[in-house]
Amino acid sequence: MSLDIELHAPGRGSQRVVVRGRLDTHTYEDLDEALAPLLTRQLHSLVLDLSGLDYISSAGIRSIFKARKALSPHGGKVLLVNPQPQIQKVLDMVKAVPLNEIFSSTAEADAYLDLMQRKVLDAAEDDD
Repeated sequence: MSLDIELHAPGRGSQRVVVRGRLDTHTYEDLDEALAPLLTRQLHSLVLDLSGLDYISSAGIRSIFKARKALSPHGGKVLLVNPQPQIQKVLDMVKAVPLNEIFSSTAEADAYLDLMQRKVLDAAEDDD
């Protein structure tokens, strides 16, 4: 099985990417290539929707970690949403992604992003 990557239109510092299939030693480069141009932007969040991801290997984990590392210098985050139980188990085992960056649904991730943006706006108003 291959990897299918669907890029959604960017919005307000956020980019959503849907990943389906197998993310392993044969397909991780496809994800790296798809994410590379996104990681050069000043994204606040890269939302990876894993609802269609059936399998992830250590190579796939490295791709996610690489994206996290690229966004972290300017405070950007990689958020994982909708992981299948077997994917969640792998993420839990290797602790590759902090638990506060894994969400059971896109709505839950959107609520988190909304909260973070409100905190930034509130802090900016307090500085005025």
